[in-house]
Amino acid sequence: MTTLVIGGTGKTGRRVAQKLADRGAAVRIGSRAGSPPFDWEDLTTWEPAVRDVTAVYLTYQPDLAFPGAAEQIGAFAKLAVAAGTRRIVLLSGRGEEETWPSEESVRTSGADWTILRCNWFAQNFSESFLHPGVMEGVVALPSPDVPEPFIDVADIAEVAVAALTSDDHSGRLYELSGPRAITFAEATAEISAASGREVRYQPVSVDEYAAAAVEFVGPEAAPSVAALFAKVLDGRNSAVTPDLERVLGRPGRDFRDVVREAAAAGAWS
Repeated sequence: MTTLVIGGTGKTGRRVAQKLADRGAAVRIGSRAGSPPFDWEDLTTWEPAVRDVTAVYLTYQPDLAFPGAAEQIGAFAKLAVAAGTRRIVLLSGRGEEETWPSEESVRTSGADWTILRCNWFAQNFSESFLHPGVMEGVVALPSPDVPEPFIDVADIAEVAVAALTSDDHSGRLYELSGPRAITFAEATAEISAASGREVRYQPVSVDEYAAAAVEFVGPEAAPSVAALFAKVLDGRNSAVTPDLERVLGRPGRDFRDVVREAAAAGAWS
């Protein structure tokens, strides 16, 4: 009963893998450094990765909304089902209509499926592309200062593990958010309070952000990433959703608690 965790070294994936391992489950890490290795761009790695796998936690880089994602995900999901995979849990995003074809590829794969549409990760500030901005004192994004109910990735992982290990979530689409919506200016103020650093939020244009994004996604993906961020950070996802509490039986962790923990662990030292 092996679970393949695609992106098993990433923000949600490594937490899913750890929570499964803590339960005594057999886990296979789906990454270029995994054994066997897995690479979305190398189709020869797919079949060895899904061999003897009964469930898959599926994440996709750079984003489900990008051209070609639905075709790749559909081909992978069908191959996995043909090899014996019975369950797929897909990480998706809230407010991204462009991800729907990728979601449909999983729905029609023949596997029992669960889809997790998530708000922005609280850990983007401490473990990902917003971290350099925090360290420099300015977090810049192509968005007005609208509320966002940032979600703790550990909560996402806990929901994913529930879906991977129980039939109760088969055929369900969950929209997951944190318990409180705050603006980016409020978020950076809370990071300042927790870390002792002076950090502020700065809205920028799509073109300005695309130029800066080249450093972490490359020149080809940067314009698409900037346009996607501008779209989903327009306030469409500001509402707090009840699905996480329904699944876990408790509210999600508050952003303030997440950043205090990150600061105590030295994320911004």
